[in-house]
Order: sequence, then structure tokens, then C-alpha cells
Amino acid sequence: MLLLVCLSQNITAQERYNGFDPQKFEIDLQQFIIKQVHLTPQESTKFFPLYSEMRTKQRVVFLRDRENRFVNPNDAKACERAIKNHDANELELKKIQQTYHAKFMKVLPANKVYQVIRAEDAFHRQAFRRAVNKHKR
Repeated sequence: MLLLVCLSQNITAQERYNGFDPQKFEIDLQQFIIKQVHLTPQESTKFFPLYSEMRTKQRVVFLRDRENRFVNPNDAKACERAIKNHDANELELKKIQQTYHAKFMKVLPANKVYQVIRAEDAFHRQAFRRAVNKHKR
């Protein structure tokens, strides 16, 4: 019985820390954007395939940038490479955003694209706050 209690507590703790569901996150993000920007079903149908395409390209760069976390801070040459790689990744992310913002404005008015950008930022801030509060419990 004690073993079962310990295992269930361990599973609950793992769910609390590892319970991130990327698909749910993307669905929640899309719903948040639709609600905040008041996208019509027709606008959503045109916009979200492009948005998903952009997020996929960004994810590749984010994953590549994660490699910089494993650099030995005492190795000056490795740190220099990591800084240059990070800067290059940041520039690539901005180019991706710039390219897709232009594509977005072909399917949505500029004011809605601007609202999408702001809604995405707001959603990420809220998600971060929820994650922090979840870990405090």
C-alpha cells in the first residue's frame, strides 16, 4: 500500500513538472488569437496554415539555439562560438518573422496582424505566469 502511495505521488509530481502538452499549447494559442483579434472563420482558415508554417520554422531555430546551453563557460573559444551562433539564430528568427508578417498581411489587414503579434506576446506571458505559479505549489 505504501508503495502505491509513493508511486502515485511520484506520477503526480512528474505530471506537474512534465505535463506540458505541445498540441494543447498550440490549440490554446490559436483560440486565444482568434478571440483577441476577432478573426472570422474565413480569416482563420487563411491565416493559421501560414502561422503554423512560421512556428515550425521558428521551432527549428529554437532547437538549434538550445545547443548553446551546453557550452563549457570556462572555454573562451566555445563561448565565443556560442555567442556568434546565438546572434545568428536571433537574426534568423527575425528574418522568419519579417517574411511571415508580410505573408500575413496578404491574408489579413495590417491592424489584425498587429493584434495577432500582441496577442501572441500576451498569451506567452500568461502561459509563463501559469507555469511559474504551478511550480510554486
